[in-house]
Amino acid sequence: MEWLAWRVHPLESDAILKPAIIDAAAEPLVVVCRNCNATATGNYCHNCGQETRLHAPSFGEFLHEFVGHYVALEGRLWGTIGRLLFRPGALTKEYLAGRRRRFVEPLRLYLTLSIIFFALLKFSGMEPVQMDKAKMDKESVVALHGDATPEDVSVGKALQLRKPGEEPGRIAQIVERFDHMPNDQKVTVLKDSFYRYAPYGMFLLMPVFAFYLKLLYLGSGRRYGEHLLFALHTNSFAFFVFAVLLYLPEGFMKGILWLWVIGYLPWAMRRVYNKGRFGTFWRWVVLAFLHSLSLAFAVMGAMAMGVALAH
Repeated sequence: MEWLAWRVHPLESDAILKPAIIDAAAEPLVVVCRNCNATATGNYCHNCGQETRLHAPSFGEFLHEFVGHYVALEGRLWGTIGRLLFRPGALTKEYLAGRRRRFVEPLRLYLTLSIIFFALLKFSGMEPVQMDKAKMDKESVVALHGDATPEDVSVGKALQLRKPGEEPGRIAQIVERFDHMPNDQKVTVLKDSFYRYAPYGMFLLMPVFAFYLKLLYLGSGRRYGEHLLFALHTNSFAFFVFAVLLYLPEGFMKGILWLWVIGYLPWAMRRVYNKGRFGTFWRWVVLAFLHSLSLAFAVMGAMAMGVALAH
């Protein structure tokens, strides 16, 4: 009879169950986004994309955000690193072919590996600045005037060989201040300058590296942005491998890795730019020479910046 009663009065049962469902669908929860102040419905703001249901973040969420969004360790990283390390130039070709979402963005990859490399370098105990303290204790042989000989003139004395009443220039003041520092302080200033400014100097070399490629491949039809992409990928490889070399003990594997470093760039150049062996070889030699000079100037500029700002 209960079953018959339910069959006879189906609308009554529906009247009990349906109103809550219908009201929930007809009147969705409307909230104000705390980021852009736009009215939004659902779990995300349609204007800026921020979540509408916020709570105090946990440590696990912070860790996931770092790993997922900044290091991109959500599947894309492994395919990126595999092509970057073991298939020279393949990552650049994939990006130029339009297959981009499956890989880490070039700039993010470069910045991440650059930060990791300099962090590992700092904690490895390796001294980026090595100076002979015994030699530093002797007077510097710098002669700024004809009556000063290299044998008996230090930087400080040479700077004092100015005309009466002549004010020292800005560079002279910086050099004189650095020359009067204790030897340990000099090493500390140069080391701090390297870690503080060298990463920026190397990053600024990426457009220069791309400019060298543009000159070497004139007439190839390649745009400057393509050369810049190649520069970011190849230098990302260098940061990764040199970070490994910092902690790899001397032996056979380290020698093999150095050979891979030497052969990586010409192999990548040939795969991306499709030139013959000889055409790739001479371009690689010129590029390596120019980039080495630029790298040396960048490091010296970074140290000079630190010396100039030291107190």
